[in-house]
Amino acid sequence: MSERVLMKGNEALAEAALRAGCRFFAGYPITPQTEILEYLSWRMDEVGGSYTQAESELAAVNMVYGASSGGARALTTSSGPGFSLKQEGISYLCGADLPAVIVNVMRIGSGLGNIFQGQGDYWQMTRGGGHGDYRTIVLAPNSAQENADLMVLAFDLAEKYRHPVLIASDAAIGQSIEAVELPEFRDHDLNKYDWPVRGAKADEPIRTVKNVFYSMGDAYEDYLRDKYAQIEAEEQRWESIQVEDAELVLVAFGISSRVCEEAVEGARAKGLKVGLIRPITLWPFPVKAFEKAVNAKAFLTNEMNLLGQTMDDIRLATGCRVPVYHSGSIFAITDTNDLIVRIEEVMEEVKGGGQ
Repeated sequence: MSERVLMKGNEALAEAALRAGCRFFAGYPITPQTEILEYLSWRMDEVGGSYTQAESELAAVNMVYGASSGGARALTTSSGPGFSLKQEGISYLCGADLPAVIVNVMRIGSGLGNIFQGQGDYWQMTRGGGHGDYRTIVLAPNSAQENADLMVLAFDLAEKYRHPVLIASDAAIGQSIEAVELPEFRDHDLNKYDWPVRGAKADEPIRTVKNVFYSMGDAYEDYLRDKYAQIEAEEQRWESIQVEDAELVLVAFGISSRVCEEAVEGARAKGLKVGLIRPITLWPFPVKAFEKAVNAKAFLTNEMNLLGQTMDDIRLATGCRVPVYHSGSIFAITDTNDLIVRIEEVMEEVKGGGQ
């Protein structure tokens, strides 16, 4: 690893992509992820890669499709409505078994929404978001450092499964300046695999990239089922804090998890048995993390959305054996002291036997 440097979260993500071997980027400006474009507009040229500010998000994701077809490590980024516009391209990447990394620096609101920080895209990112029978691996950093670390992992997972990987960052992480230890540079060989398209001589087999269903036929169902089962079995990632004896377990990802870490400390100082599960993979959801929460009488999500979008996955992970509560707002990161008050309310309610 290199020395620690101060960087915006968006810039750390961009630099880490280059160091992971990414040499193709296509994107379109939208707040709060535009720093990624700005950074790569000059930095990509320095490492010998290709940078394109596309005419739209639709164009950008389809350029990534083309670059990935040629074996390149390819990246596109966006936020909110721009990320929604990429869904058709992501579905096509899944259909063609092509690796790519797509970043969503989340912001608030439906439709145009607003430029402020948010975590309202959980359902869209973890349920696929586009048409067809597919899921996407989703990684959720909670710091500028993890923006860099998970970017490297994202490219590795994308190639391991020949599948798109999404990074669920958010405006708070992307705009914060923190100390980051960047990874060393890694080379990526375009000819490493036998599936990218290449020119062929008359006596050589022709390589094509197309929807794998057309070539697999009936075997496609078993292939797809086995692929997603392997991802769920092998790629669950999470962080647990004082979960084993916790009577109330907080569940939070991204920037909201950092507030929860403080809240666990504050609640413990008051004698409350509180723990935290932080999903690092939003899909596959870290079901295994909940196996150690044997003393939990309830779970409390904390996220920057109104509807508590992780609640259904928590219920599925726990078999609905205990109640699941929500704390959060569309407009702001929860204050630590307010969260501790909410913790006390939930624990009192659970003690009284209600939800």
